[in-house]
Amino acid sequence: MKINFESEKPIFAQIAEGIEDAILSGAFPEGEKIPSITELSASMKINPATANKGVNLLVDSDIVYKKRGLGMFVQEGAVEMLKEKRKKELIEDQVTKLIEEAMRLGLTKDDLVSIINEKFAA
Repeated sequence: MKINFESEKPIFAQIAEGIEDAILSGAFPEGEKIPSITELSASMKINPATANKGVNLLVDSDIVYKKRGLGMFVQEGAVEMLKEKRKKELIEDQVTKLIEEAMRLGLTKDDLVSIINEKFAA
């Protein structure tokens, strides 16, 4: 997981997204422990409070949970929750922008479907 200190996205949000990516990729399986706040902050050379804020975003979203004295663990069902969340974000952010731009350029729905099919085939 890398932090882009030049990004407009806050560091704590990048941490949460990086952990989400790791959960989706299987690096942090459901039911398994994720790195501690201390480990995250040390490996990324960031303030522990910032790492904690990122992890707490995931706690608030029921993606990870705390076991007192043991650490943070990936919630059962987290992968499916993250897929749904990311799917909604993809549709709201990217697909909507794509359609709006396609319309400005005079592309039809069939044009877009054809382009998407080509890219999937590549």
